[in-house]
Amino acid sequence: MHISDIIKSDSPTFSFEFFPPKTPAAAESLYQTIRELESYGPHFVSVTYGAGGSTRDLTHDLVERIQNTTKLDPIPHLTCVCHSEAEIESILHRYAKSCIGNILALGGDPPRECAYDKSGDAFQHATDLVKFIRRFNESGAHPDPRGFGIGVAGFPEGHPATPNRLVEMDHLKAKVDAGANYIVTQLFFDNRDFYDFRERCDLAGIRIPIIAGIMPITSMSGCQRIAELAGGARFPAKLLRALQRCKEDPQGVTRVGVHFALEQCHDLLDNHVAGIHFYTLNRSDATRTIFDSLGIPQRRPAEISTSTPH
Repeated sequence: MHISDIIKSDSPTFSFEFFPPKTPAAAESLYQTIRELESYGPHFVSVTYGAGGSTRDLTHDLVERIQNTTKLDPIPHLTCVCHSEAEIESILHRYAKSCIGNILALGGDPPRECAYDKSGDAFQHATDLVKFIRRFNESGAHPDPRGFGIGVAGFPEGHPATPNRLVEMDHLKAKVDAGANYIVTQLFFDNRDFYDFRERCDLAGIRIPIIAGIMPITSMSGCQRIAELAGGARFPAKLLRALQRCKEDPQGVTRVGVHFALEQCHDLLDNHVAGIHFYTLNRSDATRTIFDSLGIPQRRPAEISTSTPH
């Protein structure tokens, strides 16, 4: 389904993010996680792209496997880094042929294992990639006359590469004007950052749905990893204090992290969030606990997809 239909038909939306596994064993473990979360009837699931497009083939394979063997709507990430126009066009044709309805267009992280010269990329910014996808949509190559639904990233705490928050909002507005249909935010731990970001979007004339990104902390080492993944993240003192009290108890840390994320979700729903996107780190336990505690009714199969079985 096109993202516009997904959000219109049943807001707020609930969705999950996965990253492509690197080994056959990890692939099967992830697929079990996906199967466990499928029963919750998420509105869509997204699949990430490794730094420098390092997992591009794994991403494509996982997206198509989800599309063909589950009732879920997969949304693949697509990044600017290390791509030519011909490569992006080929990927778009592949996804269109597989009836993938939506894309998340991102700047992307540079490769870590080799020297990288951004000037050689065909797409210097996510805005350029959004424009290219929109031109593809206008070519009529997608089975949906509207083409792909296009998502872009938003940064409630500020983009790490753009400290000027006014310029940052100009960049986001440019992505929206180029053809974006929705925004998924980077993870955050203070809902006030999200509400301020949403209000600034409104002041900038950005009128598309903004889906909040939530990642429950499940370990102390996870805090460090989260900060790295997010390019920096603000951990409220309230959260850090609770984590420090039980830092020697792994199960206690998980309970604190899940409880904090659950409180965030309750507050977001009370304040009319368009959707909540869970960064699962390829594990289902924490997300399932939050879902169960929120009291969200599981969607029936007929509500999950009205199309033919994938």
